[in-house]
Amino acid sequence: KDMSDDELGAAIRDAHALGLAVVVKPHVWVPNRWAGTIAMTSDRAWQKWFNNYRRELSRIALVAEMQGADALAIGTELSQTTQRPEWEALIGDTRGIYSGRLFYVAHNVEEAEKVPFWNELDAVGVSLYPPLGSDCDRDGWRMTMRAVADRLDALAARTAKPIIIGEVGLRSAQGAAAKPWESPEERASNPAPALQAEVLLDWLSALDRPSIKGVLVWRWLTDPDAGGMADTDFTVQGKTAEHELMCAWTKNCDSSDSKVAAH
Repeated sequence: KDMSDDELGAAIRDAHALGLAVVVKPHVWVPNRWAGTIAMTSDRAWQKWFNNYRRELSRIALVAEMQGADALAIGTELSQTTQRPEWEALIGDTRGIYSGRLFYVAHNVEEAEKVPFWNELDAVGVSLYPPLGSDCDRDGWRMTMRAVADRLDALAARTAKPIIIGEVGLRSAQGAAAKPWESPEERASNPAPALQAEVLLDWLSALDRPSIKGVLVWRWLTDPDAGGMADTDFTVQGKTAEHELMCAWTKNCDSSDSKVAAH
């Protein structure tokens, strides 16, 4: 695990002290791969995996409950697990520990449309990293984004649940629009801070719908010196995107300060 229970509790308290709502969203990190590759070869192996996962999630849920976190994700992008029957019991166990809002973060709209246990949760969560195409094709991005948002509207209507965007992001790197999920470790590139800002602003515009109740941007690091205009990772710190997101969310800026063309 990346942090102790005490560190997690302190982070929740610090965020609340700043007036922020807190979502606790555990990730299963798989070396050189991602959570969507987790798959077992037998029912017995699946049961063992879920027993281990339940133990870890229960510990996190207890910290979230004790510190009054506003919401808890029961999982993130575990796309090969979600058809398993063990989720029902796991959700029930988690509700016995944590009294706040529960959701799951599906990997893109394609997984979200297939998750069978939305009725057991308080919201539908989804991460959004669809291919957007060329860095220069802004009209194309917007068409893709609107199509995704339309499908999320339909999913909200079918499930009668609000939608939470558990992640949306883009590296500040040339070529990132083609594969928004790609990390710096997978491909070196030159910085492109304006591209990152444009894509995030267009996502915020496309997702500005009554069915969508929250958008979490990936990502902001705890290191205050992270990011910067020469950085090509996902963080928005010290980049054009940080300024643009502050303007979009707080409305407390002069539009003449904008570093990105109006959209």
